[in-house]
Amino acid sequence: MTQESVAIEDPTDTNADPAIPWSPARIGGLKIPSIVLRVGSLLVGLALWAVIGAAEVFHPSLFPPPWEVGITLFTMMADGELFRHIAVSLSRVFFGFTVATLIAIPLGIAMGLSRRVFLFVEPLVEFLRPVPPLALIPLAVVWFGIGWTSKIFLISYGCFFAIVVNTVAGMRAVEPMHVRAAQALGASRWHILIHVVLRSAVPDIIVGLRLALGLAFLLIVGAELIAASEGLGWLIWDARFHFMGDRILVGMIAIGFVGFCLNWLLQMVESRLLRWRNAESEEGRVAGLN
Repeated sequence: MTQESVAIEDPTDTNADPAIPWSPARIGGLKIPSIVLRVGSLLVGLALWAVIGAAEVFHPSLFPPPWEVGITLFTMMADGELFRHIAVSLSRVFFGFTVATLIAIPLGIAMGLSRRVFLFVEPLVEFLRPVPPLALIPLAVVWFGIGWTSKIFLISYGCFFAIVVNTVAGMRAVEPMHVRAAQALGASRWHILIHVVLRSAVPDIIVGLRLALGLAFLLIVGAELIAASEGLGWLIWDARFHFMGDRILVGMIAIGFVGFCLNWLLQMVESRLLRWRNAESEEGRVAGLN
């Protein structure tokens, strides 16, 4: 009796790094560059959009076809209007995301290291976490006015919980056996914290940062409703009042493109920080084969 070999994609394949768009991916026994699959996904979405736009399933002013949106996109890029809105929104996202990161990661590490800190902070975090950041818009205006501070506050508030929850999860998921092994080898508490605990928690922290970054771009639309006069959120909101569907879609495309690029950068950082994990996976696979 002969067994028929079946090609199964190996999830530990270090040659196929999801953070590198040109790295190969296996489909059956065939290697296909990942960038082909990624671009193919975008082309399928563009084709579907073109079909719906050409069929006029919705009114053209509300859902214009891609060629009309393309003309508007290049016009706004040519006169610099789109880049100005991107720069304003990106700066607000950057400051809000940075403030949330600088608060959430140290707090999450402290909650993971100390049970007392965890028991003291966790009820407050879990009480505030379900409150939608957009529900705080009236209070943000009263507290901080209609300037940049209120917008950065809303973004920081929304990003904070995703980062702190994932940081705590990463700290609590550390293998006790790894800690005991480091102690047996004479490692100090500081070295155990840096090289064992935090190193093990990095994947969860990166996941929290990626989730928070997505939330930041979600919140920027709501945050820029607060008496703003520029930014991608304001661009979408202003176009809505004038029934300019092409400008709405241009704003959505800009948000999606900028968010995609920043997420890709975080994936690259994760890939560099976790090179040791790929090396361990490769060593484990070689040992299994032997």
